[in-house]
Amino acid sequence: MNKNFPFTINPLPYGYDVLEPVIDKQTMEIHHDKHHQAYADNLNKILEQNADKQKLGLEELMKSDIAGIKNNAGGVYNHDFFWSVMTAPNTSKMSESLKVVIEKNFETVDEFMSKFELGGLGRFGSGWVWLVKTTDGKLEIVSTANQDNPLSDGRQPVLGLDVWEHAYYLKYQNKRVDYVKAFWQIVNWVKVEDLLNNS
Repeated sequence: MNKNFPFTINPLPYGYDVLEPVIDKQTMEIHHDKHHQAYADNLNKILEQNADKQKLGLEELMKSDIAGIKNNAGGVYNHDFFWSVMTAPNTSKMSESLKVVIEKNFETVDEFMSKFELGGLGRFGSGWVWLVKTTDGKLEIVSTANQDNPLSDGRQPVLGLDVWEHAYYLKYQNKRVDYVKAFWQIVNWVKVEDLLNNS
C-alpha cells in the first residue's frame, strides 16, 4: 500500500479462498477488489481537488472535516487492517499470554467474545466492531459507524470486524449473528497480540 497520495491498497495476504468456509471466495474477491479498491479510487479523486491535503497520511485524513475524505480514507485503512487480522480457519490459537491480558480486562475469554459479538450485532446499519487499546493501556470493545475508526479518538485497534452487509451477505444473507460467531474461527491471534504489544 502506498501510504501517501495517490493511495493504493494492499493485496490480500492470502488467497481469496483461504478463509472458506467462513468467508467464501466470491465475497473476498468482491470485497477486496471492488469495495476496498473503490475507497482508494474515490479518495484519490477527492484529493486531486484538495491539493493541500495530499501530503497527509490516512490516519490524519480519517479526521478530516470533509466527509468524502474521512469516509474513503477510513475505508482504505479499515480494510487493510481487517485483512491482516484474519487467517485460515482454525489455524491460529490465542496464546496463554494474550489470554491473561484478555482475562485481566474482561474476566474471561468467553465474556470478551460475548461482548465483542454484541458490539457487532448491536451496530445499527453499516459499521465495525473493534477491540481497542486505550491510551492508559486498557482493552475495550467499541463499535463505529460506516468507515469510522477508533484511531480518530486516540484508541488503537488490535482486532476489528467489518459488519457492513457486503462483508457477509452472499453467504449469510441477513444472518449477521452467524457471521459474527463464525469470525472466531479465522482470527489471526498472532497478529492481534503483535498489534497489542507494539501499540
